[in-house]
Amino acid sequence: MSNEEIFKKYIKKLYWLTTIFSSLFIITGGLLVFYSVNPSFFNFKKENTANTVSVEEDDYDKIENGIHVRTGLIEAEGLTAVVNNCTNCHSAKLVIQNRMNKERWNATIRWMQETQNLWDLGNNQEIIVNYLTTNYPPLEVGRRATLSNIDWYELNN
Repeated sequence: MSNEEIFKKYIKKLYWLTTIFSSLFIITGGLLVFYSVNPSFFNFKKENTANTVSVEEDDYDKIENGIHVRTGLIEAEGLTAVVNNCTNCHSAKLVIQNRMNKERWNATIRWMQETQNLWDLGNNQEIIVNYLTTNYPPLEVGRRATLSNIDWYELNN
């Protein structure tokens, strides 16, 4: 091997080492800048933030003004079955916003059992569906509610 070939190999190695080290330097510098802007990003401890709802053990099933505080569901027969079976997988808000009749709730439960690994509800299914259709029935509204208690005035031409 000639000196020229050895020199070319040396230059190639030097080029790759320089590329690797400069890349590492740029990445490290970027991380340091990111950390200086967002120091809490690298804090892996869970902290109680303002958006986190903290429910004391005593308030876990607290009812205020007919509303289950933790979930926002209406207190009525079947509430416990709904809380125990529905809010294990998703928010009660999802339950509240989906106002359906008995047929649609039963179809939705079948769909969750077939595709989302929902367990067999047994006798609880009827209790849950009755609770939901009684307390969160489908809303029969048109395009908008009729205006009422309006003080009309006459337009002058």
